Amino acid sequence: MKVIITGDHAGMTIRNEIKALLEEKGIDYEDTGCSCETSVDYPDYALPAAERIASGEFDRGIFICGTGIGMSIAANKVKGVRCALTHDVYSAKLTRQHNDSNAIALGERVIGPGLAREIAEVWLDTAFDGGRHANRIGKITTYEDQ
Repeated sequence: MKVIITGDHAGMTIRNEIKALLEEKGIDYEDTGCSCETSVDYPDYALPAAERIASGEFDRGIFICGTGIGMSIAANKVKGVRCALTHDVYSAKLTRQHNDSNAIALGERVIGPGLAREIAEVWLDTAFDGGRHANRIGKITTYEDQ
């Protein structure tokens, strides 16, 4: 698995925690987030990262900002990206099992680094169930292709 991680100025702490998790798990990743605490525009980071997932260069992505909302909205504008805003472990698991999400968004001002790590680990370790859920994802893909 190859993961892209990105974030704006409001996601530095969680981003570092997630990078440590990826390193511990031996997961290949690239961090394209900002390296400052000065205000930046989240679409400038979310959109290029989402495009790299959509192109197949990366299997999954982790997007981090203050709430996760802006990053998830921007990432979901890219055809082929299914980014779920997740602030709990249960949603992280279900978005992989049922929605085959290839990206998650986390909000540093909403959750702490410990919970962010748990969410990311469950999301990374959970497989897509397929079955009836594959049909639903197919409907989304068909709509995107119109």
